[in-house]
Amino acid sequence: MRRIVFIPFLALALCITAQEPKPYFVAQQMPDAYQFIPAPPEQNDMRYAYDTAQYQWGKRMRNTPRGEKARLDAEYSLERMSKIFSPIIGMEISQDNTPQLWKLLQNTIATAECVNDNAKTTYMRKRPYMVFNEPTLVPEDEEELRKNGSYPSGHTLLGWTTALVLVEIDPDVANEIIKEGYEYGQSRVIAGYHWQSDVDMARLAASAAFARIQTSRAYQKQLRKAQREFFKKSR
Repeated sequence: MRRIVFIPFLALALCITAQEPKPYFVAQQMPDAYQFIPAPPEQNDMRYAYDTAQYQWGKRMRNTPRGEKARLDAEYSLERMSKIFSPIIGMEISQDNTPQLWKLLQNTIATAECVNDNAKTTYMRKRPYMVFNEPTLVPEDEEELRKNGSYPSGHTLLGWTTALVLVEIDPDVANEIIKEGYEYGQSRVIAGYHWQSDVDMARLAASAAFARIQTSRAYQKQLRKAQREFFKKSR
């Protein structure tokens, strides 16, 4: 059984807390992005031209406040998700303050993360900074991520999945939650670690994974616990 992962390197295989996550399905029961997303675009594809244009856009953003956010978003962790989304729902998301919500997020992400694996290892797409031989916004991650495929984006899967869960917790701020989930993926374009198509297809993969997770009785049971917890604390 897979473990939840919050380090953007290799197989992303380090559990972030002492509490072991419990995926709602094993990998074989989940959608496989390789089976339903298109292959990454080739250089003669218009999608590749858009990828290249977005890479240039991302570089222009680096010396701005948005670039600083992208640098912070390089952290792949549930703690980073908490820093992003806690202000939106008006409550600290943490194992101590919201244990039921924390457990829901841990287990959901541990379930969803496998959806990208086959596509990543099969395509082993080179990241933008490797293709252009240029530095990224987060140079300390460059060497390690050369070993990990770019397509689809694991960071985007994390941010988008978290956002989808939190909309079920606090639908009154759904627009704000989804916006931040979207921007977490865009941060990877700005940082130079992902092409735009990596990010776009990861959102699709995360949505497919989340739809499957919705069919789990264990997920629905934990969701109700997290919703009750949120309601009590927000009163």
